[in-house]
Amino acid sequence: MKKKRASPGRPEGESFAREKILGAAEATFAEHGYSGTSLRQIVDRANVTQALVTYYFGSKEALYKEIFLKRGREIANARLEGLRLLPANPTLEQVVATYLKPALEMRRTREGRAFIRLQARMHTEPPRFAESLRRDVYDDAVRRYVGAIRKSAPHLSAGTAYWRMVLVIGAYLYAHSDAHRLEELSNGKCKTDNIDEMLGQITAFVVGGLMAPDPAGRANRKGKPKKLSRRPGS
Repeated sequence: MKKKRASPGRPEGESFAREKILGAAEATFAEHGYSGTSLRQIVDRANVTQALVTYYFGSKEALYKEIFLKRGREIANARLEGLRLLPANPTLEQVVATYLKPALEMRRTREGRAFIRLQARMHTEPPRFAESLRRDVYDDAVRRYVGAIRKSAPHLSAGTAYWRMVLVIGAYLYAHSDAHRLEELSNGKCKTDNIDEMLGQITAFVVGGLMAPDPAGRANRKGKPKKLSRRPGS
């Protein structure tokens, strides 16, 4: 009986090899950024041939995009699902915690921590694809959360709500990416591997900032002319 021949050009153990490359690439991009990473570094780390990387992904840029889209969409979808499950009139703390939690949960795994570091580096990556990746993955969820924040904090104008949403993102990304520094500064008082502690601290900080007076509202009030009191007969 003749053995069935494998289809030509298709490597054996496809799923294993592909995931191995993705894991090596994610860790390397997290450490060195997109520009600082070469395919050779990924190949050496994954212990595969460069031809195999090219076979599955085509290029370094395509490999980076696949990693970001896969993990980023996990976070974005979890945020949208969390928003859907919130009560009809959620508190601001509930809205903020629901937004933050999916990214924080990624810290529970080595691969998730690598992705968070990779994501924190996005502002230094080539804008030709970094901006479009963030826009495609996160913009819909961000806009929906801005709406939820304004519902829970109605004193915020639309412009101020977007300003503060960007500051929310900056705060949690920095806390993620420089967690080791925090432990050093605090002489071990802050335990950044405690997800609940990190969630509570960032949520409290962010809610305080969101509830601060809206400077745009104050500026508008200052710009309005005062009404002159009219005396009888004047």
